[in-house]
Amino acid sequence: MAIREILTVPDPRLKLRSQPVETVDDELRALMDDMLETMYAAPGIGLAAIQIGVPKQVIVMDLAREGEEKQPRYFVNPEILWASEETQPYEEGCLSVPEFYDEVERPARVKLRYLNYHGETVEADAERLFAVCIQHEMDHLNGVLFIDHLSRLKREQAIKKVKKAKAA
Repeated sequence: MAIREILTVPDPRLKLRSQPVETVDDELRALMDDMLETMYAAPGIGLAAIQIGVPKQVIVMDLAREGEEKQPRYFVNPEILWASEETQPYEEGCLSVPEFYDEVERPARVKLRYLNYHGETVEADAERLFAVCIQHEMDHLNGVLFIDHLSRLKREQAIKKVKKAKAA
């Protein structure tokens, strides 16, 4: 396992659409293991493969609170089957937009289908933080960052802040 570099805005690779994965094999599991290690080191609760420069439809996540046992989850080729009309605002942050947080409104509940670490098809219902996180990470697979849901002014402020921090 290895910690990979996380791309930050305005890196153009973050705007790429990720491609579906053909099969879940040892090479893909090694990528997911690296992603998980990278996410924990950052630290974060979710990471899409494109955030480390790999345009594949792969997400890792762990929503365990500090002090709880780790609960890693893996999502390959995730798709939302249903989303509630009810929405909820949630303050989001992103490893690709470090130190910037803002409120985003998303469906409160979703039903999704994906392949797990072993390539098995799973369907799951998500609500609260899980729903927010999976939608946030799935946006990455389509080249969308959480700041793309904000006003142009807030988006520009976020990018400027990240560029300034990088230059320092």
